[in-house]
Amino acid sequence: MELIQISNQKTPTLGKKSTIRFTQSICPECNMILDAEVFERDGKVFMTKTCPTHGECEELYFGSYDMYKKFSTYWIDGKGAHAPNVMIDKCSCPNNCGLCSNHLSHSGLANMIVTNRCDLTCWYCFFYVKKGLEGAYMYEPSQDQVRAMMKTLKAERPIPGNSMQITGGEPMLREDIVDVIKIMKEEGVDHIQMNTNGIRFALDPEAMREVRLAGVNNLYLSFDGVTPRTNPKNHWEIPYALESARKTGTTVVFVPTVIKSINDHELGPIIRYAQKNLDVVHAVNFQPVSLTGRMGKKEREKYRITIPDCIQRIEEQTNGEVTVDDWFPVPSCMPLTNVIEAFSSKPKYELSIHFACGAGTYIFEDAETKKFVPLTRFADIQGMLELFEDKAEEIKSGKNKYFTMLEVVRKLSSFIDKKKQPAGLDLAKMFGSILMKRSFNSVGSWHVKGLFLGMMHFQDKYNEDLERLQRCDIHYLTPDLRIVPFCAFNVIPEWYRDRIQKKYSISVEEWEKRVGVKLEDGLYRGIMRRGSGDELAAGCAKSQMMHEASQALS
Repeated sequence: MELIQISNQKTPTLGKKSTIRFTQSICPECNMILDAEVFERDGKVFMTKTCPTHGECEELYFGSYDMYKKFSTYWIDGKGAHAPNVMIDKCSCPNNCGLCSNHLSHSGLANMIVTNRCDLTCWYCFFYVKKGLEGAYMYEPSQDQVRAMMKTLKAERPIPGNSMQITGGEPMLREDIVDVIKIMKEEGVDHIQMNTNGIRFALDPEAMREVRLAGVNNLYLSFDGVTPRTNPKNHWEIPYALESARKTGTTVVFVPTVIKSINDHELGPIIRYAQKNLDVVHAVNFQPVSLTGRMGKKEREKYRITIPDCIQRIEEQTNGEVTVDDWFPVPSCMPLTNVIEAFSSKPKYELSIHFACGAGTYIFEDAETKKFVPLTRFADIQGMLELFEDKAEEIKSGKNKYFTMLEVVRKLSSFIDKKKQPAGLDLAKMFGSILMKRSFNSVGSWHVKGLFLGMMHFQDKYNEDLERLQRCDIHYLTPDLRIVPFCAFNVIPEWYRDRIQKKYSISVEEWEKRVGVKLEDGLYRGIMRRGSGDELAAGCAKSQMMHEASQALS
């Protein structure tokens, strides 16, 4: 397998910047594949690349070099695609995704767009059908196509895909959504989450019950802020959507799109709001905005925010209850996977994405003070990870795996400060159960008030790093039976998202004639907002702040 060359090829230090590594990227204007340099300057990490036609593009890559160095120690290659749909001998990333034989991660989460219709018109959304635009199309894969895509996911090796996200557009606009969910379950997927704005569930609790019974495990619920100004799309509807989820036993993940100068001052309050709803909200997954479309460097600097920037703001806005040191990159969990895999002698699900793609931590509410207690305050996470890695190597080298695993379980308690551990949580017992049962199902035993905090920064044309793309494990299923990494599918839509979906779509006019309704009839009219007395009550399209940003980002 031929990977991207990242070794230093010139003098490491050039003036005030220090080269970290070399990779490849694309020109944001013409998509030409370019050599790129990742470097440190003034404590931050940047990327620079030069197109022979469109010149140099320099972009903020990671807001803290110290965090970059810490996270980079978890750089691990995954199992890759053993049954690729695209066979190539030499890496040509990102020219022919689907998955190719050079990809380094299996599908950790597979996305399926079930419709490109939406009942909102949020300015920062990179994808929904807009009537009247040249080339507008209606994309809704048939049930037969849905089933074929699911079979493709389950045929993935060495790890068959087992986790689905239903997305759009707004999935709940699809009239046969319950049947679509049932097809996914019939094809053997265990976990299904729905990416939604929650408006339908706020208006119609019965709809929540129907999709829950069909097989949806949790909602990936858009939630951009705690005020109408920062979250005009569903500020008024969120409490009702949460109540519908609460009544049906559906868990919720809040998903804030974080935009510098727009809502980055409300990250702490978003966590506090989740804390008030811990019985139903189990996670907050922050997504620093991907900057789509063409914009100048000054405009990008105004809105660009990275994972370290968000983490620093959370420390400030939670008064130090959740600090910078409490976070780990996503691939840090690989040692746990490795020891389970060594013990079982079978390939196991893994999260082998690039260390700069995502981060997370787990926090708990102190029953008395109501303050957050991060996992790192009572557990030596680094020590546990080193133990898992060492014992995995011992098993691979021939040591008796049963005695080795018993030794691991016995040592786990030494990494836990039981005096600081939240009441109701037995971390050593939980990890022991995971190891001995050889699955992550035991995580469900966390019967305490806990909240997962995550970060996932999807790339755009300005910061696309093909090293990261090769390790992506969030993938899209497509009707042409390919599996396309997220940061190829959406970053280069003219090659992937739009090209593929147009092939399997019809015109808006044809769709309207076929179903007998107008596209605009599906727009949400703000029923719950009337009479609120707020000038923003009409929703996201009326927000002056959002309008100004949309002008810059369009």
